[in-house]
Amino acid sequence: MKLQKISTIVLGGMLALSAMQVQAGNPDRSGSAGADQLLINPWARAAGLGNSSMASVTGIESTFLNVAGLAFIRKTEINFSTSNYLGGTDINISSVGFAQRVGESSVLGISVMYIGFGDIPITTTEIPEGGIGTFSPNMTNIGLSFAKEFSNSIYGGLGVRILSESISNVNAQGVSFDAGIRYVTGERDHLRFGIALRNVGAPMKYSGDGLTVSGNIPGGLFSLITLEQRSQSFELPSLVNIGVAYDFQIGETQKLTANGQFTSNSFTKDQFGLGAEYNYNDRFLLRAGYLWEQGLTSDENSINAFTGPAAGLTLQLPAGVNKTIIGLDYSYRATAPFSGVHSIGVHIDM
Repeated sequence: MKLQKISTIVLGGMLALSAMQVQAGNPDRSGSAGADQLLINPWARAAGLGNSSMASVTGIESTFLNVAGLAFIRKTEINFSTSNYLGGTDINISSVGFAQRVGESSVLGISVMYIGFGDIPITTTEIPEGGIGTFSPNMTNIGLSFAKEFSNSIYGGLGVRILSESISNVNAQGVSFDAGIRYVTGERDHLRFGIALRNVGAPMKYSGDGLTVSGNIPGGLFSLITLEQRSQSFELPSLVNIGVAYDFQIGETQKLTANGQFTSNSFTKDQFGLGAEYNYNDRFLLRAGYLWEQGLTSDENSINAFTGPAAGLTLQLPAGVNKTIIGLDYSYRATAPFSGVHSIGVHIDM
């Protein structure tokens, strides 16, 4: 028991100290950070609530909003998700995650997110019209997470991600860290609070042959010389999530969960999220959410492609005799311009 209390205090202290280093929302710094894929939610269920469910999300999807939710996995979970991101841009996101309970109170999880931008024609100053092949930019995140139940009320988790961004001849690699805590209370565990620190890590920098320039030096000793240009390093988009969730029981088979969340971003505007999920007998779930930031509804002041509304649903059914559940998830997030974001996922809980 003493070890659990010490571990909880240490984790909470890490969150508090790190949060002090993360500056509050600052729109003047928008665009100065990189690795923006860390701000993209690839999972269908959580996306349908407008990313407002950090205090209630569980399983693999919690590794995006609050890694402490990983501790609520019953035994094993497998999750697949694909998104048509900003419809019309040919950007596709594919994600897969696996989590396994180890011991009575701990869970390990691994996830992979891949973002593909399609094939882009290669052009040069000598051949600006192309016709000499294509290249395919991509971004990949590989995450490893650990969560633990410290008591009946306190859950915590830590996560690390390996980041990669590349085109044909330029790339960047980095590492980011997440930490989160969830507190559960009430006679039916119907009230939950959470706080999470995300995307903390050292700056990243691009390198590769694409940053080199070759040319002749008139009258020089060497007729050809290659110079490498140094790229400027960039920060990760660190943020702090604070959220609350409350369950309203409706009879024996129905439940309504209300979610609220505040996100303090280091490199853009702060955000407020609200969401609600209706659950009928753990078979059919309907959800909707809204994520707001200052200037979101203004054509002149908005700096976000997302316009706020999100919605989704889940259909899940039992399979087999060991209480395995297989579910199909769908969500939609409105954007302007483009044609929104459609996400489809499949989750298996064993």
